[in-house]
Amino acid sequence: MSTTQIDDDDVGKDVIAADGDDIGIVSGYRYGTAYVDPDPGITTKLKTSLGWDDVDEEEGYPLQEEAVETVTDDEIRLRSDL
Repeated sequence: MSTTQIDDDDVGKDVIAADGDDIGIVSGYRYGTAYVDPDPGITTKLKTSLGWDDVDEEEGYPLQEEAVETVTDDEIRLRSDL
């Protein structure tokens, strides 16, 4: 399944650049915005695997839906024209 919309079900997914580089993981979703943690530690990975958001606006970066090419069951892939 492939879409371009992001929602709270995407917390914990890997965020991948168009060239295949790993950007980080979706660590949380608040008020229509997904946040990406570029350097997730074991605590963040554990929380997201349990379905708990771990949004820290000082460490997480908002992911703009315009930058997303596809959202699959496992990952969010960014557009190449950024």
